[in-house]
Amino acid sequence: VGDFGQWKRPDLSNDYPPAQYNLTYVARITAGGSSEINVTATNDNGVHLFTVTSNMSEDYNPGVYHWQLEVEQISSGNRTVLQTGEVTIRVDLDLNNTDPRTHAEIMVGKIETILQGKADSDVSSYSVAGRSLTKMTFQELIDARDYYKKEVVKYRNDLAIKNGKKSGSTIKVRF
Repeated sequence: VGDFGQWKRPDLSNDYPPAQYNLTYVARITAGGSSEINVTATNDNGVHLFTVTSNMSEDYNPGVYHWQLEVEQISSGNRTVLQTGEVTIRVDLDLNNTDPRTHAEIMVGKIETILQGKADSDVSSYSVAGRSLTKMTFQELIDARDYYKKEVVKYRNDLAIKNGKKSGSTIKVRF
């Protein structure tokens, strides 16, 4: 959110010359909301050039988006989808006062807070005025925490690999 981005697609310029075709990336947030992003290419010396200004992206909602690259023939208006994919738009830590942790990291923190409170209280269920409340058992909380911890480790390993670093799951073998 709030970043400038620019990229070219010279690989498509031969089949879809910019003078004859419009190329547009259309992205919609996966949460089912109405957040939609449209980025249409301009002609840059016969190459499709996509530009997202900081002003454009400052209004983007953070989240996971599904995108498709559409090509439209200018003369006929006929459109087809060339490619699809997924992109994550993250919060701008300079501008937003939001929690940059992943869902799994947030859940680990919340569950560990509950576990700390459970150490002080051993009540797992109670009833008041005909309404009852049953809390998760200690073991259920441990299982949930362990699940989310594995998700955090997987995310960090994937991020390390993506950034060209070693992950904690590297196996070394000597023969």
